[in-house]
Amino acid sequence: MTLLALENVSVAYNHQHYILRDFNLNIEKGQFISLLGPSGCGKTTTLRLIAGFLEASHGKFTFDGKDYTRVPVNKRNFGFVFQSYALFPHLSVFENVAFGLRLRKVQESEISKRVGRILEVVSLNGFEKRFPKELSGGQKQRVAIARALVIEPDLLLFDEPLSNLDANLRTHMRVEIRRIQQELGITTVYVSHDQEECFSISDQVAIMNNGVIEQLDRPATIFKYPRTEFVARFIGFSNFIAFSQRIDHDEEIVLKESDYEFRVLRHRGTQDTTGRKIAIRPEDILITTETNTSLNQIAAERANGEATNMVSGIVTVSTFLGRSYQYVVKTELGDFMVNKEMEEPYGNGSRVQLSFPSEKLVIVD
Repeated sequence: MTLLALENVSVAYNHQHYILRDFNLNIEKGQFISLLGPSGCGKTTTLRLIAGFLEASHGKFTFDGKDYTRVPVNKRNFGFVFQSYALFPHLSVFENVAFGLRLRKVQESEISKRVGRILEVVSLNGFEKRFPKELSGGQKQRVAIARALVIEPDLLLFDEPLSNLDANLRTHMRVEIRRIQQELGITTVYVSHDQEECFSISDQVAIMNNGVIEQLDRPATIFKYPRTEFVARFIGFSNFIAFSQRIDHDEEIVLKESDYEFRVLRHRGTQDTTGRKIAIRPEDILITTETNTSLNQIAAERANGEATNMVSGIVTVSTFLGRSYQYVVKTELGDFMVNKEMEEPYGNGSRVQLSFPSEKLVIVD
């Protein structure tokens, strides 16, 4: 069931510079959805619009079947977790968490009960009398989460909540955030520019670019089958080949450019696309030493129309990555980045043969 819907929403600063234009987004009840993209893509604007900090110049925002387009922020029962924690330094942990309940004039006995319960959920029971200056970064973040949750919000919003934490603590906290969200079953919208962070905790991820959602899907689907070149580049695809001819068959798609022919297996990532450009990750390209025998064999197969998904090239850059080597290989179809685990690396100038597995290729628009 759709809980939240943004319908043809536009947001502009100074009535001129549009951050969102005719933007649409639907979120199901109980879902954890992340908005992911580079700086300036509109993800934080979308979150602030949902929270009520910004007002749309056009379009409609509905929540639980009600029109929220002009509902002020203090009338929306939404919990918001800020990037900077936004804790009151002069208040204890208990009073920070209780702040929203006091504004709502909840009885003291109920405040004590609810604050105690939510501090247990975020594993901070026993910290009630401490002040923010006595807490670590992760503990401060959990206080901020508890404060957002204690009001029993209809929606939970996160604005890059882990960006101020070190790498190890970020990993721990994202697991905690997901645990709390699943335990309470609360619908959550999460904003970040960290791909791994969003993919690890979300039911769905919206990849945004210039105020538009380029792809909204399950993390695993986006990782395997990006729909556009922007999404592919954003999630780590660095090799692209453009073709001038495309022929569709039942089980595969054939793409041609000059004397080269590539075959792409039909899978979920090719169902709706009409593009003529393929993408592949560096670790999915197979690289082998090129010999005179292999050269002659490829030439013969190409003459007979049998050589597919293969191209010869020369290594121009070799980089050690720890477990593997990364190569830049110059070919007639362009330069390709290739990763391979090996003991003895190829040196610059080495002639190699690249093979592109048809099941690893993705066609992008």
